[in-house]
Amino acid sequence: MGRAKKVVLAYSGGVDTSVCIPYLIHEWGVESVVTLAVDLGQGAELDAIQAKALTAGAEQSLVRDAIRELITDYAFPAIQANALYENRYPLSTALARPLIAKLLVEVAEEVGADAVAHGCTGKGNDQVRFDLAITALNPKLKVLAPAREWGMTREATIAYGERFGLPSPVKKSSPYSIDLNILGRSAEAGILEDANLEPPEEVYALTKSVQDAPADPTYVEIEFEQGIPVGLDGERLDPKMLFEQLNLLAGANGVGRIDMVENRLVGIKSREIYECPALLVLIQAHRELESLTLTRDVTHYKYGIETTYSQLVYNGLWYSPLRDALDGFIHATQKTVTGVVRMRLHKGQAVCVGRSSPYSLYNAELATYGEGDQFDHKAAEGFIYIWGLPTRVWSQSQRG
Repeated sequence: MGRAKKVVLAYSGGVDTSVCIPYLIHEWGVESVVTLAVDLGQGAELDAIQAKALTAGAEQSLVRDAIRELITDYAFPAIQANALYENRYPLSTALARPLIAKLLVEVAEEVGADAVAHGCTGKGNDQVRFDLAITALNPKLKVLAPAREWGMTREATIAYGERFGLPSPVKKSSPYSIDLNILGRSAEAGILEDANLEPPEEVYALTKSVQDAPADPTYVEIEFEQGIPVGLDGERLDPKMLFEQLNLLAGANGVGRIDMVENRLVGIKSREIYECPALLVLIQAHRELESLTLTRDVTHYKYGIETTYSQLVYNGLWYSPLRDALDGFIHATQKTVTGVVRMRLHKGQAVCVGRSSPYSLYNAELATYGEGDQFDHKAAEGFIYIWGLPTRVWSQSQRG
């Protein structure tokens, strides 16, 4: 007996998700499979992907454009949270998963499916992100993961597909496992699994090497309104265009490469290569603007919130009460995070060289050491005495 009658499958057009279609039908007895390909700015030919799904046996092959939604509803909140998993990875892939899950659930309800499926394996993070997001949005839906259970090697998977008319890949164009959307690109597997080897230049696609980057720096001014990037160099831009332009600018200057060994949720360490030119620059610029507009106590308290936020996203808990609660705090902090940040992009580095805001808390008359200094230096002695009183009492007691 089949596990489900009608299934909506998250479909990328790759070997695993293509083989999922006949596998669900012939091995698990599913009556019909509806595939959903989501355009997240990965540059894939979705018409060809749509046709491939029908060839593989899908009853329907659907495509959804969700680029803008990925940026406005997922990336922008993460930028406001300065979300960097393990203080390095800006969650470019992780942020897309709850959106895909949301669309899967919506399509399942539209077509009357009783289950959804994905092509994730049993050792990655994405299986957790999909399963938990789907469960949070509709706990009545069954979640199927054929690739997690079929136990086939890649060669066996390809051979299985050939039995049902799926063409074998003529060649493996890349030895790496690649994931791409408008927020960034990730690469793993192949020789990258040796954490001691320098990644070859062929791994990268969105960023130039430091050697090939221009000799002269590029300057870009990023405008924010309440923590949301809204323009570049004085021009208001649609979110998609802003990301596209900044990806090109930063990538051309070699900015946005990350080579890290990260801690996966399932308990293993994984060597990952990321390219996130725009997203990294935006988080850095946003943090610089916050340094100008947030009070010290809010800034310091927000550091812990940001760490928790990034862990929630990475660990598949986008749709959770805690993230909703953290969003409430973060949104309150963003009311004054409005202004312009000037960044210098040069030879793999993005450096803030200027920041301004109508809500700036920076007071030059208090900060200056030159003429016009308005700080009351005499008040410092009494402040230090009171501030250090617990230390003084403790020290006296310890010394008898």
